[in-house]
Amino acid sequence: MKASYRMSLLDLLRTALRSVSANKLRAALTMLGVVIGVASVIAMLALGNGARAAVDATFQSLGANQIQIGQRFTMQDGELQPTGKTLTFSDGLDMLTSVPLIERVEMSASKTVKARFGKNTVEINVTGTTADALDGIVSSGDVQPVGWNSDAPISAESLLADGRFFSTDEVFAGAPVCVLGYQTALDLFSGDNPIGETIWIDRTRCLVIGVAVELESTDVQQRYRSDPNEGLLMPISTVIQTLYDEEPSVYMVVHAKDAERIDEAKEQIKEYLRARHQIEQDADGNYQDDFDMTTRNDILGQQQEAAQTFSLLLTAMATVSLLVGGIGIMNVMMVSVTERTREIGVRLAVGAKQKDIVSQFLLESILISASGGLAGIVLGILAIPLAAALNQGVALLYPGSIPLAFGVAVLIGIVFGLYPAIRAARLDPIEALRYE
Repeated sequence: MKASYRMSLLDLLRTALRSVSANKLRAALTMLGVVIGVASVIAMLALGNGARAAVDATFQSLGANQIQIGQRFTMQDGELQPTGKTLTFSDGLDMLTSVPLIERVEMSASKTVKARFGKNTVEINVTGTTADALDGIVSSGDVQPVGWNSDAPISAESLLADGRFFSTDEVFAGAPVCVLGYQTALDLFSGDNPIGETIWIDRTRCLVIGVAVELESTDVQQRYRSDPNEGLLMPISTVIQTLYDEEPSVYMVVHAKDAERIDEAKEQIKEYLRARHQIEQDADGNYQDDFDMTTRNDILGQQQEAAQTFSLLLTAMATVSLLVGGIGIMNVMMVSVTERTREIGVRLAVGAKQKDIVSQFLLESILISASGGLAGIVLGILAIPLAAALNQGVALLYPGSIPLAFGVAVLIGIVFGLYPAIRAARLDPIEALRYE
């Protein structure tokens, strides 16, 4: 009768540790594929998480109750051409009284011109805007005064170094007044006080009534924003009347009364603009709008989807490394089975069951992959700053990546160690004992 031979889980673990430690270099090289794979997964997920965080930060400044409206353009003869009628200043003014769910409409129109005072001439961007433009700048969070204490709230008044901003009456009257950017004031007046002086903007005389403080872009924005200190602000009506031969299309930021009803507000605005621009349904029942509307949720949804795709692509690439590591584990375990054929035969001969042999070799495989997983987690966390440096400083550890990567590493050990373990258990004891 065959003797009873049973090994406890502790005995199996001790045997697996002895087997792995007996071939330290081979085990280390086998782990390397898993280490690289796990580290890559953590680093790639950190890049994806950083990209999503950057998207959130970029568009967080756009308030939840804000709707951006701009002219729609289509490609014609290789150039972008405006579609249908332009968005006008009067469109924005009448919108306030025609759309019940909105409380404020900010409008702007920009043009690059030459500004001159005395012998000093600079080419700048002139932005025509409404009287609440400073409030819009504050709410956007795009810029802040240089050296500003981030804990202190920024007010519209804190954006002015001297003078005042133009009023609503001046906007309606088309008053020739302007507020200079910090650098523009230096370029034109060389440090002298510009308040009360008259400058020329193209062929238009303009009274300087204010000067902005020196501003700096916020961290996320500064990579692609132009210098906020260059340029000047004028009433939008003045810009339209004096700097354009034809009325330009204005850009609008509409503030809804209730962020929870922003979709309803969008529909009301669509109905208003369609009626005003005489846009009717086509034969298929669709509207060919000549304007585009976006909210923070619209932009975030598109950008987050792109960031998610980017993250999945990077993770898929990292997973390939894990699969290569798994193949390495299978290869080493097959070699181990061959080398220990006689040992397996002895265990089977003294009463070990097939499940004991399977457990033994499977545990060795899991031990190798789990050790590689732990080392990969440490390496992946240490690699995040490097990944951030290669991705313009945007990489954030995704907490779920650690258990995910470790779980995948253990799963790799089970999947790729199962076949060698089953093969070892199915060896014929007699043939195994004869093996040299």
